[in-house]
Amino acid sequence: MDPAGGNTVGRLGVFGGSFDPPHAAHQAMVQAAMTQLQLDRLLIVPTGQAYHKARPLSDAAHRLAMCEAVWGEVPGVQIDPRETQRDRPSYTVDTLTELQTQWPSTPIYLLMGADQWSAFKTWKDWMRILDMTTVVVATRPGQPEVSDELPCVHLSMPAMTWSSTELRAAAVQGHFDATDPSHSPLHPAVASYISQHHLYQKPS
Repeated sequence: MDPAGGNTVGRLGVFGGSFDPPHAAHQAMVQAAMTQLQLDRLLIVPTGQAYHKARPLSDAAHRLAMCEAVWGEVPGVQIDPRETQRDRPSYTVDTLTELQTQWPSTPIYLLMGADQWSAFKTWKDWMRILDMTTVVVATRPGQPEVSDELPCVHLSMPAMTWSSTELRAAAVQGHFDATDPSHSPLHPAVASYISQHHLYQKPS
């Protein structure tokens, strides 16, 4: 079944990650991909059981809700929960295989950051991923050059300094005011959600 309700799609983007929380760099990457790659649809795919993460992820329901708050009304963007619904570790190759079965004639563009690309050869069945997709790597000013040892397309991004790790720490300190989104790397709805649900708080 097509998660967005249609039987066909042109150029399909896939953007996976923990999105714990989704932030301005994620938003910029989505906007850049839709524009520069001329995508017809972009799937946001929050990770399920992340085999490579040292820390436990926030509950999938929270991460899906935050993604929905950011992109739920953005034309062409769809939140795809399939990885969170698996009862086993989540691998990108499995998701791509499913998507290729759904849309066998659709070109798929897999979005990732430079840090993910540098570790790409550690991914399960990475050579199959290269066969199934065009890998698109986000590059930002001031970052080391992306290796072209393997085939990839570069996605130009603005310079940004925040990481999800820093954002979680800042959220715990109450640095983000949902009523004053200026200069915040968090969408106001995400800042509000984090506050409302007390996410990233350390156990007392």
